[in-house]
Amino acid sequence: MRGRYLFLFLTILPICLWSQSQTETMMLSGHGADDPVQWDFQVSVGMNAGKWSRIGVPSCWELQGFGKYDYGFAKDSVRGKEQGIYRRSFTVPNSWKGRRIEIVFEGVMTDAEVMVNGRSAGPVHQGAFYAFRHDITRLIRFDRENLLEVKVSKHSANASVNEAERKADFWIFGGIFRPVRLEALPVTHIRNVAIDARADGRLRINFTSTGAYDSVSLTLRSLRPGAPDLHMNISRTQVQGKTSLETRLIDPKKWTPETPERYEAILAIYQQGRVLHQTVTKFGFRTVEVRLRDGIYVNGVKVKLKGVNRHTFRPESGRTSSRRISEEDVLLMKEMNMNAVRMSHYPPDDHFLEVCDSLGLFVLDELAGWHGHYDTETGTKLMRDMIDHDVNHPSIIMWVNGNEGGHNRELDALFAQMDIQQRHVIHAWERFNGFDTQHYREFNYGIGNYDQGRDLTLPTEFLHGQFDGGHGAGLEDYWEKMWRDPLSAGGFLWDFADNAVVRRDLHDSLDTDKHRGADGILGPHMEKEGSFFAIREIWSPVFVERREIMPDFDGSFTLENRYHFTNINACGFRWTLRKFGLQDTQTKEGKGSAPSILPGQRGKLQLTLPADWKDFDVLDLTIIGSDGKEIMTRSHPISSPATVGARMVVRAGPAPARLESQDSIFRVYVTGSVIDIRKRDGRLMRVVNEKGEVPFANGPVIQQGADNFGPATTRYEGDDLVIESVFDRKAHYNTLKWTIHPSGWVRLQVDYFPASYFTDFIGINFSMPESSIRSLTYMGDGPYRVWKNRMKGNRFGVWVKEYNTTETGEYPWKYPEFKGYHSRFYGGIFRTRTQRFMVVTETEDLFLRLFTPAWKTDAWHNYEPIFPTGDISFMHGISSIGSKTQRNITTGPMGGQHIFYDYEKEPSRRLNMILYFHFNPSK
Repeated sequence: MRGRYLFLFLTILPICLWSQSQTETMMLSGHGADDPVQWDFQVSVGMNAGKWSRIGVPSCWELQGFGKYDYGFAKDSVRGKEQGIYRRSFTVPNSWKGRRIEIVFEGVMTDAEVMVNGRSAGPVHQGAFYAFRHDITRLIRFDRENLLEVKVSKHSANASVNEAERKADFWIFGGIFRPVRLEALPVTHIRNVAIDARADGRLRINFTSTGAYDSVSLTLRSLRPGAPDLHMNISRTQVQGKTSLETRLIDPKKWTPETPERYEAILAIYQQGRVLHQTVTKFGFRTVEVRLRDGIYVNGVKVKLKGVNRHTFRPESGRTSSRRISEEDVLLMKEMNMNAVRMSHYPPDDHFLEVCDSLGLFVLDELAGWHGHYDTETGTKLMRDMIDHDVNHPSIIMWVNGNEGGHNRELDALFAQMDIQQRHVIHAWERFNGFDTQHYREFNYGIGNYDQGRDLTLPTEFLHGQFDGGHGAGLEDYWEKMWRDPLSAGGFLWDFADNAVVRRDLHDSLDTDKHRGADGILGPHMEKEGSFFAIREIWSPVFVERREIMPDFDGSFTLENRYHFTNINACGFRWTLRKFGLQDTQTKEGKGSAPSILPGQRGKLQLTLPADWKDFDVLDLTIIGSDGKEIMTRSHPISSPATVGARMVVRAGPAPARLESQDSIFRVYVTGSVIDIRKRDGRLMRVVNEKGEVPFANGPVIQQGADNFGPATTRYEGDDLVIESVFDRKAHYNTLKWTIHPSGWVRLQVDYFPASYFTDFIGINFSMPESSIRSLTYMGDGPYRVWKNRMKGNRFGVWVKEYNTTETGEYPWKYPEFKGYHSRFYGGIFRTRTQRFMVVTETEDLFLRLFTPAWKTDAWHNYEPIFPTGDISFMHGISSIGSKTQRNITTGPMGGQHIFYDYEKEPSRRLNMILYFHFNPSK
């Protein structure tokens, strides 16, 4: 029996020693927005003030029905009225006796005074976005419950904290919004592990320790499944509790956003062979260099940042996040082919950085500051907190010292002192330290900077996405210029998602504070706007050169590799042939063999298509990344609109149309329809069929240009009735021709001149009451609307769009929007409340305009969506869109007006449009 007990003791002892050498944790809150833990709570003013209640922790108290909602521009947003009192009982296990016990807060808005068992745990912490801890060992009772009390002030007693964090262009909240935990550490323990791991395998680790120890060990573990642990030979220096370790790993797997390889460093300190404490820290081998007047280099490769600004935000939880939310956000950024994210305007949750590390995104981590900044004493402390907390994330490649004037210059030199990796520091919105980061520069901007300067250009905000402007609108012009410019380091769009908060005081409605929070590529619940798909195509790391599919097409495409570290042969290619009418689709599919094309190089992709490929209407080319996820799909039409239209339009019918000449109109009777055309200018005035009046008339009306159609004449050409205006170079240089076939199909040909020189749009209009429409099934690019300066992102196909009144960035965020411009229109079925009618075209590159979105503007009259008169338009050219910060014409050539000039009105230079209508398609 004695032997058995001795065996059990010897078996359990290593486990106990192992446990005692680890940092043990106890969560006092939930881990995030998905699992809050209820605490007692009382708020001083606002909703549910002055009474004890329960609140989930972590959370922002406004989202739980307490206090007052504040956007940063609110007049009373810095008066400091709101305070919350939190209470939570907890017990500590006896096994923690003899250990150091600390309470850790990952984030509290904004001042936090912590009490344990009625005694202060430490000084009041000021600053919302920074983790802090107190040693509460002396305050803990092991024999009964302990009481934790936290007094939280939404606004700080420190004026500089309010300047940096509260007076800002975003929602501000109060509360314990990030997790709270207890940590139990051995008396002698490791702290502040900081790792510098270079691409060549050099590894330096600094840490501090409390108490004495005589040796240290380092084990490296690759996070690749099945990789063996590496026990390293290390050199060590130790000065006053600070230890530095140096070693080298031969040929490490390198971290990049395209190959996010990571390792764990397992550090253990010993005293006479006994493990005192052990820590595990994740990191990645990579080298970041900023070469002035050259570029940003990662692992010796020059990179360009395709980035977005990201607020930590969800409508129901505000700034309180979770690992699930972080993963969702990063996956959506990666889906847009982004490789970078800026932490605007504060350090994020640790799990967000962890996800950026594991999935692969470059990060600009930012000390808070927005026009105002922390005083030097406060900023120094918070900057140290930020760097200590975030230092080992390989995703972080640069630090940002404040935003838009919120730069405390006395802190700049301290970054290098505190950061073992010596990462570069920039000021957002300023020319500083070798970078020009000015926000919202115009496309042609530059006097002594940008195109005319010597600094690296990296706009930390550009193409502001208010409503449907910015983001994808203008991006293609900007990006092609950035990609080719050796001094461009890329840029960051503003911003990731609409910041709409659930208003518990307004029946749970969503509030973006009018236009201020409606800046996202995505809606508040990650609804995808049209710009999402435009960005995805423009920022594709596999660039497909434009290719028109002609009868002699040999199946080849020219590709450019815009990856930084990946050969295109790591990708997959899939082709799909589709043939369709407005009702059905036939397909064939296959795979292409990926060519070997190195980063920055061009090459050919060769597809082997079936012999009957010409019988299909479109070839889709889909590119798959090495992670198995789709990078993008590009549509290449095979059939022209005339070819597709010829399959649909039938000319023969039971009898020729019958013509009646009345006072001011020609009345035409054909296959159950009655069509009225005005004599003096050939305009369609009215259509009636067995079901009643078709709500489509009053056209064509030219826009922009002279509506000078001459008097109409009539004649028969065989069984076809022709109603045609005459050409006169001076008076009637625009002409139209109606051809009414016995089948009921009506052909309209319009030959016209746009207005001289600059025009916003070019085309013809018709009237149709918006109240009459129910849906549209159309063939063309879709399903999202386009602008002249945002044409990318759609696919060619047959789309069904139900009528909606969605305005981008506003409730109910139902996408795609119904109203707007739709590109590469081949034909469609308009369904009204009582009937339907069809439109088909022979004209290539025609736009369909569906009604007019609501008028919006801003203080600078930059974002103003302009549309033609009328309701339904068929356009050769459409308008572009501006944003909150730029007019449409300053976003690049695509944002400019159309140019057309023919003083002599030469008939051969007229634009030509051919449309077919059927107003009784059941016949």
